[in-house]
Amino acid sequence: MNYPHLQTQDPDLYEIVKKEEKRQNEEIELIASENYVSPAVLEAMGSILTNKYSEGYPGKRYYGGNEVIDQAENLAIQRVKDLFGAEHVNVQALSGSPANLAVYMALLNPGDKVLGFSLDQGGHLSHGHPLNFSGKLYSIIPYFVKKETEVIDMDEVEEIALREKPKMILAGFSAYSRSLDWKRFREIADKVGAFLFADIAHIAGLIAGKQLENPVPYCDVVSTTTHKTLRGPRGAIIMCKEKFASAVDKAVFPGVQGGPHDHINAAKAVAFKEALKPEFVEYSKQVIQNARKLAECLQVKGYRIVSGGTDNHLMLIDLFGSKQVTGKEAEKTLEKVGISINKNMIPFDPRKPLDPSGIRLGTPALTTRGCKEADMQTVADLIDEALVNRANDNKLIEIKEKVKTFALKFPVPGINN
Repeated sequence: MNYPHLQTQDPDLYEIVKKEEKRQNEEIELIASENYVSPAVLEAMGSILTNKYSEGYPGKRYYGGNEVIDQAENLAIQRVKDLFGAEHVNVQALSGSPANLAVYMALLNPGDKVLGFSLDQGGHLSHGHPLNFSGKLYSIIPYFVKKETEVIDMDEVEEIALREKPKMILAGFSAYSRSLDWKRFREIADKVGAFLFADIAHIAGLIAGKQLENPVPYCDVVSTTTHKTLRGPRGAIIMCKEKFASAVDKAVFPGVQGGPHDHINAAKAVAFKEALKPEFVEYSKQVIQNARKLAECLQVKGYRIVSGGTDNHLMLIDLFGSKQVTGKEAEKTLEKVGISINKNMIPFDPRKPLDPSGIRLGTPALTTRGCKEADMQTVADLIDEALVNRANDNKLIEIKEKVKTFALKFPVPGINN
């Protein structure tokens, strides 16, 4: 992509951007929460819509001159409704955690009980970590996976809910490779009179692409980021039943945020249109096929996949248990050869969060670049070769060249077109 004005006016930053282009082009991206947006999404993000200030909502702004902006925001809203069948949509959330904060504020009072998936088992910071707003402002009751299967035990979730009587049940994750039982979560919420809130930040694209069940019909409120599998700009949206619309909108603005980022909302609209196309269904299907194949290839090499496999785009690997390599060591080694992953705790991890037993891998980004199942064997081979030779710097240099040769076969959208 060319940046003629940036190159002239700020050559220092221009060089940094070009370095990052080169890195993305020549390396393998396996971080489950990352993806590549289309050139059209990039154009919308860089559009003059960034010049406008639009506090409020379509038809109810606190500034003049928003007639055109209203059209863009309404377009994004309608496309979300078409994608997910939502009754009400707020597209202004700036990112996932503020979106979740708005949901808490809309439905709860400080101190209310929330039943959420434990972070060290696959949940998210905003689902109750003690240093996060969620853990500081609300009484978080965790639920867990079953030790034998490493899958969420819905009977135990029900037992905890019946005992604790939470005001809200939160279903969602950042590092869990199995499908969630939305219907059962709804039944449990109804038994205890709780709100049901789904955070589908990781799997929204796979739901939009008709590969995973849609939680919107079951839940009172659903939040998601718009990047990750949805392949849009960095931001978030909130979907809810009509009866919660006013509370959710007020919680976003003026509760949590000021003016929306109109250029990002426009880019969201572009991504939603892309997700409505038949090609996105094929993309989503391929993401899961690639994830399953990568997990299978690593299992053959002796790596233990948490829960035995994956139903979505990601997997957790018990690296320390499999190979006596820590997650931190693996992340640094793979970074040296041009493979981006993240260290991650596994369920019941005996190690610490900054140096855990596991790593998390995901296939959305490589799938966007055009990789198929056969390419996952190559990726598994490169991961294994790097980890086996982690103490051999000369060998790692050789592997980095192999990674580059592989990566350059698959163009990155927005860089090479």
